Amino acid sequence: MNEAHAIRTDKPLWRKIVDYPLVAMVIATALYILVISLIGGVALALIPPIAGVSNEMKVYALSVPALIALYWFVIAKLGDPKRNDFKDPKWAKHLLLGLVGGTVIFSVAVAIAGALGIYKIVGFGTFNGLLAAIIVPTIGAAVTEEMLFRGILFRWIEQFGGSWLALLVTSALFGAAHLQNPNASWIAAVGIALEAGVMLGAAYMLTRSLWLPMGIHAAWNFTQGEVYDIPVSGTKVDGMLDARLAGDPLLTGFGFGLEASIIAIVVATAFGIWLLVRAIRRGELVQPSWSRKDQLSPRMV
Repeated sequence: MNEAHAIRTDKPLWRKIVDYPLVAMVIATALYILVISLIGGVALALIPPIAGVSNEMKVYALSVPALIALYWFVIAKLGDPKRNDFKDPKWAKHLLLGLVGGTVIFSVAVAIAGALGIYKIVGFGTFNGLLAAIIVPTIGAAVTEEMLFRGILFRWIEQFGGSWLALLVTSALFGAAHLQNPNASWIAAVGIALEAGVMLGAAYMLTRSLWLPMGIHAAWNFTQGEVYDIPVSGTKVDGMLDARLAGDPLLTGFGFGLEASIIAIVVATAFGIWLLVRAIRRGELVQPSWSRKDQLSPRMV
């Protein structure tokens, strides 16, 4: 840590309470859930049926801009210091690196699966699900999930309890959140926690913005589903290729997809550890609030 940031003490008591990291996190999470709920109700109740557009597509299409506005104008103003994790002067570079990184990492996992004979391309698929793939698991999931797990939960847990606690808690919660998906199991949850939780949390630490983790998340989902025709977190998709996963469940992911396979877990977790090491070397490891003298990473101020 090269600079110190003293938390302001000239504020009224109510503002000090609202800006306390865990309180700010609860308020931000409640607002996030409220907006998601309201948008979901509006999308399902007021928007008439549209051919080729599912209810999930409607909800995500409305939720993404609404949540970004919420974050930009409300959530970014909570806590002390104030910070907008969308406001990144290098956002285009970080987004592009994330898109490339997510594509390459999952492609490496698929290449290994192909070499082991458990992933086989049997033909060409269709582009019928392209729009849904872009709206739901690509843009929709990447923006909404990264905003919650990294932009809200990781941010304030880290400010309170340090980077290690934030990484542990958000990774565990991210894995647990996928237990509701089709063909989910504790193995899938652990796999998601290790590979995605560590990888995306480290990407956030490294850049102190949401653009790199959103890029990785979006490319990871799009590549595995729309390109390689592999279930995205247990949800079957119709990709551009027609492919099959067959073999040892430890390698194929127990019906959940490669995300729950030992192949992707090892490959993605290794990448996540590499990102984490880079973040630590840059001085982005934050100590718990009780063991530091109000010192945060300069880019968190």
